[in-house]
Amino acid sequence: MRTVSQWIDWATRRFEAAGLHYGHGTDNSRDEAAWLVLHALGESPDGGADSRSKVVDPSRAEAIERLVGERIESRRPAAYLTGSAWFAGLEFEVGPQVLVPRSPIAELIVDGFEPWIEAAAIKSILDLGTGSGCIAIACALRFPAARVVASDISEEALAVARRNVDRHGVADRVRLVRSDLFDSLGGGKYDLIVSNPPYVPDRRLRELPEEFRAEPAVGLVSGMEGLEIPLRILARAGEHLDAGGVLVCEVGESRDRLQKDLPKVPFLWLEFSSGGEGVLLLERAHLDEAGAAAAAQLRKRQGVT
Repeated sequence: MRTVSQWIDWATRRFEAAGLHYGHGTDNSRDEAAWLVLHALGESPDGGADSRSKVVDPSRAEAIERLVGERIESRRPAAYLTGSAWFAGLEFEVGPQVLVPRSPIAELIVDGFEPWIEAAAIKSILDLGTGSGCIAIACALRFPAARVVASDISEEALAVARRNVDRHGVADRVRLVRSDLFDSLGGGKYDLIVSNPPYVPDRRLRELPEEFRAEPAVGLVSGMEGLEIPLRILARAGEHLDAGGVLVCEVGESRDRLQKDLPKVPFLWLEFSSGGEGVLLLERAHLDEAGAAAAAQLRKRQGVT
């Protein structure tokens, strides 16, 4: 007969012995163990000390053993096993059709993107590559007066996003569109464009831990250098951003390569109190210069002069 805390200790030891990788909602073996043990017991992940001192009924212990074993054997992110993940303080349905939410952009949303843009001025938002819809939905809830367009190239991802939109009651303000970046969005303009696009070089995908390779490659890989999608966004963002608006785009590990390829673009690289890096911000005034430079890089990669 073990308590909840003892089961968490047991799962932690199993995970450490198995050499799992973390980074899809937790960053260590104990937090991952607590998440899965509590999920197996139907308990809240933020349960207090009282809940962890409870003795687990043997019939429920089987569920813990099964879930912990599946995490080790499958190497799938815990969020795929539980079917949910948290972002900006909100719970979202996730599955193998979408990336597990983990972008530091969550901190910007909670802070209203201030001081980079006045929160009260944000009336229209575009989320490019929405995946589970977490960024679009969190923005809709943070800015209740704003209309939000969320696009994705994957119909499977959009199906998950639709369920999350309904779950959070924002279907009247979040419009989902199947689109390859800006291609099917028409001529709309926005106060804020946000994107966490693919930015992993294709050669790097094979080197990633199995947990990352369990995610859809279309949401991770962006050409030989990881820059194809970010450059395409920069090349056209100015067409869709209102005067006074800003573009926020995560490029992660491709930051240095992007800065090297576009040395004259005045990227503002944001810092986060909760960790994370590789998120750029550009004001509308700089996007003509950035767009021209990005378009030139794309032509160079395609061998077009």
